[in-house]
Amino acid sequence: QVQLVESGGGLVQAGESLRLSCAVSGNTFGINVVGWFRQAPGKDRELVAHITWSGSSTYYADSVKGRFTITRDNARNTVYLQMNSLKPEDTAVYYCGARLVISSGYTYWGQGTQVAVSS
Repeated sequence: QVQLVESGGGLVQAGESLRLSCAVSGNTFGINVVGWFRQAPGKDRELVAHITWSGSSTYYADSVKGRFTITRDNARNTVYLQMNSLKPEDTAVYYCGARLVISSGYTYWGQGTQVAVSS
């Protein structure tokens, strides 16, 4: 079992920054990738960024490339999403998920954290 707990969401104005945290615990040895997703009202959940558990590789959706940065703190087993130059369209509930080595999909999810960006 893997547990993920997100934090760091909030209400900000356009152009400001937020840093989301995803604390990962439990059986982390089987994790291959940790990703940040978001879901806006009435829309499907979309992948924003992911990082391999080793930290060697990252991916970003085009919509956030150049503004968001995903990193991992090995000592704290925490994955961060630094979000700069936020836009109103970034408003969503942000979730982190863990994909296992033995799985093709994301198996474990956090409870989500709300990000709201006002114009």
